[in-house]
Amino acid sequence: METRIADLLSSEKAARERGLHVVAIGGGTGLSTLLKGLKRFALTPAEMAVAPPASPIIRDLCAVVTVSDDGGSSGRLRKELNMLPPGDIRNCIVALSEDEALLSHLFRHRFAKGTGLEGHSFGNLFLAALTDITQDFSEAVRLSSEILVTRGHIHPATTSNIELEALMEDGTRVRGETKITASNVRIQELFLVPPNVDPLPQTLDAIARADIISIGPGSLFTSLIPNLLVHGISDAIVNSPAIKVYICNLMTQANESLGLTAADHIRALNRHGRRQIFDYALINRTPISDNLKAKYALEGACQIVADLDAIEALGVIPIQGDYLDEDGVARHNTARVASDLMELASAAGAERRNRSAERL
Repeated sequence: METRIADLLSSEKAARERGLHVVAIGGGTGLSTLLKGLKRFALTPAEMAVAPPASPIIRDLCAVVTVSDDGGSSGRLRKELNMLPPGDIRNCIVALSEDEALLSHLFRHRFAKGTGLEGHSFGNLFLAALTDITQDFSEAVRLSSEILVTRGHIHPATTSNIELEALMEDGTRVRGETKITASNVRIQELFLVPPNVDPLPQTLDAIARADIISIGPGSLFTSLIPNLLVHGISDAIVNSPAIKVYICNLMTQANESLGLTAADHIRALNRHGRRQIFDYALINRTPISDNLKAKYALEGACQIVADLDAIEALGVIPIQGDYLDEDGVARHNTARVASDLMELASAAGAERRNRSAERL
């Protein structure tokens, strides 16, 4: 009996020490979609103990989420309760939860009537209630993750109350995410108001320990870049020994990235982060159908051009894959994207272990 217990404890210890540290940065539906794919690699210690030795495993999965939304239910709660917008956080909690199907239905449920309730989602109200109880949004997010048994940690990019301000190509300035996305003038530069806000210490710690850090997919100026404007985050990413990967969007987006190529997206992220950030870029190579192409053309949007030579000139290695799924809209095939990320992360982990062995 003692031998069996010792063997079990040994296997669980090995399982806890096995696996990769993954940090996914973004916002909107892009980040939550990616987390659904990564979740299947984030095993419990018991599952790790029986997983095949060569299978890629996530030991620690951390999502860093932008908190600049000022529209819809999130915007109303932000104004009325003076809290951070919960919408993108809510989507990430659902994506990482054990019972995703049930919670997705529950947390995304929007009240169709009721004074004060109409238009609110249940998930947003759940986070608002926990924030009111704890008086700490990040603690409310942590408790929500525990209650819903998520397979990962979720951190707001900052707990400061921020707004976005954009300098447009015509020299005008637009304040607020909703107004920025509604503008028909191209964004030249994005700012946080106030500018010097700090991230959570847990976020910086996760970035420092990461084997791989991904940014994207998501709206370039309202989901991705705001994270890099939080004081210390871009420096932490660059200083981390992790592999840094940009997951390119499938389509250009009205009022945010019309006419921008894949390399243009990387340039914009580097420019706002004031650093050369990426080692790799995952880029879709599957063409969209003619029907979907016509649908997006009505919005002035099109498939993002994969200008591979320009990407390589930026010091980034492009990796092309069949990442497109069509279901009335263009969506990333989250399983394929997550698998390619894990392959890169596994290679990074092996290289790190080899370097450690050489030092010994």
